[in-house]
Amino acid sequence: MGVSHFEQFLDQATSFDPDTDCPLGRDCLYGLYTSWCLLHGHDPQSDTAFWAAMRRCGIDLGNTRLRMKGPAAADYILSSYPALV
Repeated sequence: MGVSHFEQFLDQATSFDPDTDCPLGRDCLYGLYTSWCLLHGHDPQSDTAFWAAMRRCGIDLGNTRLRMKGPAAADYILSSYPALV
């Protein structure tokens, strides 16, 4: 079975950091996902489908222990804080 685009998202746009004191929250994680989708030409799935996929990928939605990385992180940050541009 192939790698799902959700797994690709996690690999390309996040990094696991068990010691982080500021993990990605739900809103930021989904926002990062939509940025990643835009950059890769995917249509973002609904938030319901996204959360179900994150659970299947073993992500604890109460404490993701994830940090953002890569081009999707830059896109998300610039989209979220347009005053930075």
